[in-house]
Amino acid sequence: MEQNYRFTVQSNQFTGECVPCTLDVFNQYVDSQDVNFKISIRRAVEAAIKQALPLDEYLQNPRFLNFCQKQKGEKFQQLTETEKLLQWVANQKMWLPCFIFAVRVFGLVPKTDKEGNPVLDEHGNPVMYHRRKQPNILELSKLFMFDADHLPISPREVFERTQVADFPWKVLLAHETSSGEGLRLVSEIRPELGNIADNQICLARELGLMGMKGTTGKPVVDDSCIDASRISYCPRREDIYFINEVELFNNNDYE
Repeated sequence: MEQNYRFTVQSNQFTGECVPCTLDVFNQYVDSQDVNFKISIRRAVEAAIKQALPLDEYLQNPRFLNFCQKQKGEKFQQLTETEKLLQWVANQKMWLPCFIFAVRVFGLVPKTDKEGNPVLDEHGNPVMYHRRKQPNILELSKLFMFDADHLPISPREVFERTQVADFPWKVLLAHETSSGEGLRLVSEIRPELGNIADNQICLARELGLMGMKGTTGKPVVDDSCIDASRISYCPRREDIYFINEVELFNNNDYE
């Protein structure tokens, strides 16, 4: 019997197909060594640079050296070692698996190659796949994602505000973002408030984050999350503050 699911997942945001995210699939990703490495190395490199610590161990990392070898442009070669490291860890983040919490099903469309030509199977028929694209959404999950990054306060402190009695949203998942400075919440949408954008605005106000500036000088609330097809990078297991597995992966509406 197939496990229940409410949302979709891509192995990566560039080439991955949007497939059902069951609890087993979710656990495989958050517990994977590759996810742990990508997030851990990003935090370690950024912290070392911020604190002016030696960078030798990162500059000699085989994955970093392999990344540099693949960069053919002259512009990259002119970067400082610190700048190259920052590009590398940013690239590591971008290749994390990603969840699309607001969408349960994307429609099938023909797959194309880098030149835009249709990919054909062994019989000459177009290869079809579930592509993450806003117009291609077939079914919403009744979940929405809220993202606040580069917080000037502890992400856990913000999360604790959702744990008070009578908090008006049902939070099903909460975790630190890959930077270690942000909080991501996945909640049941409240249809009486309106759409995803309306829920995000109201939640930001409830959390006291509306208008707050982050450590980068920009607003902490990511307003691009109003897009239902917006991705959410996979966290490490240790970065998860709270998860309601029963309601996050099972819903009677889909049985």
